Amino acid sequence: MGWFLRMSSIFIALLSCSVFLHRRIRFAAFSGILLFNGFSTCFEQVPKYSFLNQATSAPASSAYDYIIIGGGTAGCPLAATLSQNATVLLLERGGTPYGNTNITYLSSFGKPLIDVTETSPSQRFVSEDGVINARARVLGGGSCINAGFYTRAAADYIAAAGWDPKLVNESYQWVEKMVAFQPEVKQWQSAVRDGLLEVGVGPYNGFTYEHLVGTKVGGSIFDADGERHTAADLLKYADPKRLTVLLHATVYKILFRHRGRKRPVAAGVVFRDARGNLHRAYLNPNTKDEVIISAGALGSPQLLMLSGVGPSSHLQSNNISLVLDQPLVGQGMSDNPMNAIFVPSPKPVEISLIQVVGITSFGSYIEAASGENFTPTSSFSMLSPKIGQLWSVPPKQRTPEAIARAAQASDDAGLQGGFILEKIIGPLSKGYLKLRSKNPNENPSVTFNYFKEREDLQRCVQGVKVIQSVIASKAFSEFRYDVLPPQIEFLLNITGNSPSPINQFLVDSALESFCKDTVMTIWHYHGGCQVGKVVDSEYKVIGVDSLRVVDGSTFHDSPGTNPQATVMMLGRYVGVKILQDRFKV
Repeated sequence: MGWFLRMSSIFIALLSCSVFLHRRIRFAAFSGILLFNGFSTCFEQVPKYSFLNQATSAPASSAYDYIIIGGGTAGCPLAATLSQNATVLLLERGGTPYGNTNITYLSSFGKPLIDVTETSPSQRFVSEDGVINARARVLGGGSCINAGFYTRAAADYIAAAGWDPKLVNESYQWVEKMVAFQPEVKQWQSAVRDGLLEVGVGPYNGFTYEHLVGTKVGGSIFDADGERHTAADLLKYADPKRLTVLLHATVYKILFRHRGRKRPVAAGVVFRDARGNLHRAYLNPNTKDEVIISAGALGSPQLLMLSGVGPSSHLQSNNISLVLDQPLVGQGMSDNPMNAIFVPSPKPVEISLIQVVGITSFGSYIEAASGENFTPTSSFSMLSPKIGQLWSVPPKQRTPEAIARAAQASDDAGLQGGFILEKIIGPLSKGYLKLRSKNPNENPSVTFNYFKEREDLQRCVQGVKVIQSVIASKAFSEFRYDVLPPQIEFLLNITGNSPSPINQFLVDSALESFCKDTVMTIWHYHGGCQVGKVVDSEYKVIGVDSLRVVDGSTFHDSPGTNPQATVMMLGRYVGVKILQDRFKV
């Protein structure tokens, strides 16, 4: 009987997979992007990338037209684009996302963030502000470990960046054909949507990728089956004969040529494989060839400094030979502060990540997540102490012991419900990044200075007030208690100085304390290699030839309500621009 049940389960799974693949193939044929190279398993659509190898297989020395450091959210679309007309080496310090169910499925969101081992696709770090955070360490970057929300930048953001609107739109569409989907909005998200409209966050803009003031349903990189699609999927666009991707390849420094030149010229990179063996990759002898850093807002400024491009005094104090004194490398670091209110529900709610967003006119974004996997009692909740989101402990008190106590308390609570959160635009508050050592595997020291600028704090207060109004709205009534059960009161008393605003409308000074004491990250940090300071408008490093930075480290502000769509777009956009320049007559 047990054998029969097992075989029946396998048959049903295979049948479901067959229907799933048939639907996918019809979609691919319709959209004209039948670029899949096959499937290694029914349960996850895994491309058979012929260009994907472990760095241990790399020769001691090699040469390419372009060397891209970081196979993340920007690096993958950039590599795919450049490979259409040039040879490309893409170096990724992590492994592959394919075959990792903790990455693939929505129901497993957060599990990589709990994993603090050296092989985890997520590398935890703690800012000097005391806020626990994470950086990606996997092919596909942050798109492999984030909450999946997909939305474009605002039109005025695109204009301020000086981007070509037509190419921007084409680049977004290029990304969206492969990784973006319309989510199914169920009860909790519908109640948040209707509550936002009821309290005046209008108009209703329906489902759209566009960034528009009002309330909307955005896109998701999770499809209808709850399967994640990442920036690594954009490598399906690549020419496999011209692209080489090396995994577990950690770049230690960029090599420069100086002799007979007024300015240093990037010539190649030095990297180590998983066994510690040293490799060198050089640029071919074409003046158009380049090294491009796409290592993220922590990794890109860190690598520039490790390579000798940065503040001279800081590099000298770390015994790093100076290539170029560039004091603005590592400056302008920002992380959009997130504050959330847990709303216990008297009835079960669906599992949902970010789908609905209220884009206010005063610069705060209201979003929500719900379900048994996204409450404080879940081991891998978006707001779980086990992934470092200690909403119940002020930043400077988030010690390992506090994490353990909070995790135990949340495990014992047994709640249902969800979070409504707010993230502020910008932000205006800026910080800085410094090296801790010469080891690229070690996290640099970073300070974000959350709420240093008072306008950021005021936006948080206004955002929390909107959340309070949504919770009190008629549209949200079936998901709130009229009288809170005593057993969950402890979860709502965030700190002694900052009582939860869920069931009481607090004065602004109390809400300011709440914002400061419960600040968390939503993983949208940026800066460190900003346009106009470290790179020019074409993302070329100022003062150095044959070197660019293309990723979120170049941003002054975070684009839209979630940056991943724009970071992927930027990889495609700059890749097209580079090829246009390479082959212009």
